[in-house]
Amino acid sequence: VFSTDRIIAMSFPSSGKQSFYRNPIKEVARFLDTKHPDHYKVYNLCSEKGYDPKYFHYRVERIFIDDHNVPALQDMLRFTANVREWVSQDERNVVVIHCKGGKGR
Repeated sequence: VFSTDRIIAMSFPSSGKQSFYRNPIKEVARFLDTKHPDHYKVYNLCSEKGYDPKYFHYRVERIFIDDHNVPALQDMLRFTANVREWVSQDERNVVVIHCKGGKGR
């Protein structure tokens, strides 16, 4: 069990033109490295697009969920097990969860 102070929800960390209206990936990485150094893991729930996991020190899990769709039970079980494992490793660990807009999935 973990509380919501260990969950960060956001929209897609973007680069290029999309970073003007979505979270700029370099700024997201800077924030996480400053506030939660070595204690965050990013979960990309967006099936439509990805990014280079190097920005987040390769601590990125990708669960392919289509926008405006219900995820498969197998995917949700894998996601929740992975989150549970990560947060149980250290009380400082946080999860950063995003899809495209930050609220749909």
